[in-house]
Amino acid sequence: MKTADPELMRAINRFHVLDVIRRSGLISRVEIGERTELSTTTISAITASLLDDELISTHHEGDLRNNSRGRPRVMLRLNPDAARIVGAKLATNRLSFAVTNFQGDPVAELTLPVRVDRLPSDVIVDLVEDGVRRCVLNAGLTLSEIKTIALALPGVIEHATGKVRSSPLFRDADVPLKSAIEARLGIDALVESDANAITIAQHWFGQARDCDDFVLVSIEEDLGLGVMHAGQLFRGARELSLALGNMMMGSDPSTSERLSHIASERSILDANHPDPRLREAIRLGHGMSQMRRLIEEGDTELRAAASRAGKALGLAIANLVCLFAPPRVILVGGGLVLEDHLLDPLRTALSQSLPPALESVLNLVVDDVGDALWARGAAAVALSELYGAPWGTTGPAYAGAQTIRHALNGRSPSNADRQVR
Repeated sequence: MKTADPELMRAINRFHVLDVIRRSGLISRVEIGERTELSTTTISAITASLLDDELISTHHEGDLRNNSRGRPRVMLRLNPDAARIVGAKLATNRLSFAVTNFQGDPVAELTLPVRVDRLPSDVIVDLVEDGVRRCVLNAGLTLSEIKTIALALPGVIEHATGKVRSSPLFRDADVPLKSAIEARLGIDALVESDANAITIAQHWFGQARDCDDFVLVSIEEDLGLGVMHAGQLFRGARELSLALGNMMMGSDPSTSERLSHIASERSILDANHPDPRLREAIRLGHGMSQMRRLIEEGDTELRAAASRAGKALGLAIANLVCLFAPPRVILVGGGLVLEDHLLDPLRTALSQSLPPALESVLNLVVDDVGDALWARGAAAVALSELYGAPWGTTGPAYAGAQTIRHALNGRSPSNADRQVR
């Protein structure tokens, strides 16, 4: 049986040590060993290397003059200035950016209200480039101080290559977004689905900081799915993102519908609705808010559309619970602006569809987060890769980053995976 590569194991251990330090804020080497179950020798070697690379720093608790037990306690914490990341969320009607430090704290944030969907891909890249440059300038930094640019957008994303297989933002399929951004800015870039980005954000900063196993459903232009297992994000073959909207609803292929045709923002909103206020709101990217107002004014057709979407989502989430039995399901996205018009039928359908054995397992969390957290989540995706990458005088080495991710997920990269890298 093939033994593990020592360099790979060191990278995995380094990732876990840095992640524990990030979560704790301030922690001793003994406590790191308790939480990671790594040996004292391994912890000492890793932390010494991290100190040499200036990724962490020491903090002394207590004073020798006032401490009868001996020397002050040496605590460790991340060096927030070790790296800066730009995270961005691309949506149909806005671009949101965040510059973060090494522990994911926002240094500067920027939102550009611009209609993105269906523009030529090179124009979208232009807008992203301008937004990155402006946000970096607002942070008081230069591009040379940025390690990585991380982009999150709806659709099916091939994270391994940075290719956008399909997205409501692009006219074309298989857009090489990663290489396009790198060519413009000369900085390493990665591309992720917005659902995966907000899943990481929830785990790092949000409603799942205490939970390493959960499922996230994003209700936006598309319906996205993020699955976190044992603290690691799950991706499909070739590191493809998961698209909940592609789930088929029904028992007969000839009459079944994709979930996205029932419950995504695009499907719920009626661009041909007779009320001109809704048509104008859709054009300006505020369709869901206007839809809620019209429902509250008594529009029965829109109420029925929201209810149908909620019921379909409830059924889909029930299927996810049956597959994964997650202790927590988190709902996010612009669709939540419909509030109980969507959520009441969703909860009813979910309750009616769950088998009795799983009724006590689920904790459904509704979190209407702002754009800034999505962009910050994109930055966190990049940071999680930096934590596992070897560092040196020239910064992080990315060559082994994907292999590390595969190992953390309990599998080895296939030959097909290697061929696309």
